[in-house]
Order: sequence, then C-alpha cells, then structure tokens
Amino acid sequence: MPSATRAPDTTVAPLPEPARADLRLEDVLGVLSDPLRLHIVQKLLLESPDTDRSCGWFGIDRPKSTLTHHFRVLRDAGVTRQQQYGLERRSRVRIEDLDARFPGLLDLVRAWRPAD
Repeated sequence: MPSATRAPDTTVAPLPEPARADLRLEDVLGVLSDPLRLHIVQKLLLESPDTDRSCGWFGIDRPKSTLTHHFRVLRDAGVTRQQQYGLERRSRVRIEDLDARFPGLLDLVRAWRPAD
C-alpha cells in the first residue's frame, strides 16, 4: 500500500545555459547594464559565491514574475547558472566560466557602487 506522505523531491536539475565558448561579451554587458541584475550578481559574488540561492534570499521587493524574468535573462546570457530544486530555482554566478572568458570583469562587478 502506498504511503500517504511523500518525501520531498531533492533532484537537482540544471536549466539550459550557453556553453563557456558561446559566452558573448556584448550579451554579458547587456544584461549587467540593468542596475537590478548588476546588484543580484554582485550580491552573489560578495555574499554567496559558492552557494546556490533562491530569489527570496535577495530580499528584493519586486513581483515574483519580475524577478523570474531577471534571473532568466542572467541565465540566458551565461552570467548565472540556475538549478531546479523541486519547485524552487536557485542561482549562482558562473565564476570560472566568466573569469576564463572575460578576465577582470567580475572584479569590476564586485567593486561596483550604485549611483546615489
């Protein structure tokens, strides 16, 4: 007889992303030109470089659909890697890939300060 309760799905499924060789500087700079996306990437780099984070971790007061869009744009350009954990998507910066393709770029993102 099947159990009435199910164990949570802990399967981690990576979402589609461009290969390292396909990363384009114009795409990366284009997505980072948005201050919110730049903030997301900087926060990941400074506070959680080795850990996947859900969009709720960022504490950004925007509709979920807006955040979903921004995270998808970052992933499609190859800036972040997203993985599916059950119903939740978590992101991290593709540090090794970006450093290999565009040396120094992530140092600039880490040092960025928003305009007052």
